[in-house]
Amino acid sequence: MGTSPEPTRGTEARRGTRRGEGSKLSRRKAPGKRSFRSSLAALDALAASGAQVSVRVTDLDSGEAVLVGDDYVTLPVAGLGVVPLLVEVAAQFESGALDPLDIVEREGLEPVDVAGIWQHLKAPSLPLVDLAVLAAAAGDALATNALLHRVGLPAVRARIEKLGLTRAAVMDGFRDRRGPDDAPHVALGSAREYSELFAALVNSKAVSAGVSAQVSEWLSLNQDLSLVASATGLDPFAHFNDAHDLLFVNKTGRDSGVRAEAGVLGGPRAGVAYAVIVCFDDLSISHRLRAHEALRTLGVELMEYIF
Repeated sequence: MGTSPEPTRGTEARRGTRRGEGSKLSRRKAPGKRSFRSSLAALDALAASGAQVSVRVTDLDSGEAVLVGDDYVTLPVAGLGVVPLLVEVAAQFESGALDPLDIVEREGLEPVDVAGIWQHLKAPSLPLVDLAVLAAAAGDALATNALLHRVGLPAVRARIEKLGLTRAAVMDGFRDRRGPDDAPHVALGSAREYSELFAALVNSKAVSAGVSAQVSEWLSLNQDLSLVASATGLDPFAHFNDAHDLLFVNKTGRDSGVRAEAGVLGGPRAGVAYAVIVCFDDLSISHRLRAHEALRTLGVELMEYIF
């Protein structure tokens, strides 16, 4: 695991507004060499303890990979797989194949208690666009399953192929228990491809400018800022318009022994697309907290890089 330069790709970060418009971030002074020493030590310690670790951080202005560790390895990513699903939903909204206001009845869905808030609401039905908000903002399992049921796994898999994600897959919806006949994971992916997907979203290159802006807007509502994003100091429930002009979009994935996060961070000095996946033996709280702390350490050094 370590730093590794790559050819410049000339990407530019864009900030999407709630109306789906975009404006270029100002070109910034090159941030100079950063070692990510503490992040490397923390992630290497996890790997030495038997965890599988995949990480990639790419500078958005230069396209240079500034931190790389087994970023090509395909690993379980849990709820991070919601992102390509949201891309497909937004693409079908844009093409007219789906009506954002089509109503989904909760009664027709298989109950799932693993995560989310729709199961606790009195509203028995919601429009597709509201389900997309719940899936992005709250990692709502029932809302995600409803979207997946409506667009279908084949369409999501075709979208993943069109996005050029050769090491990613959405395999199944969320389940409280996985039997021998069920897919072993919700989704798989690599740190390299998820960092590239987020870079494409903020650069308005994922399907179209409109689709990129819509998905970025949904993801900007994500309330899970407890891992890498904890270093931002943002309010988990109200962080779209930050007083310090921080560009931030992310999505996390959590399952037993899986912690994953991908996103974009932009500040006055630099912008980065990042993804990190850790698969570990969830034998105790201390094992889990060690994984969390490594991701938070990465977040601190990302903030130092962009500011």
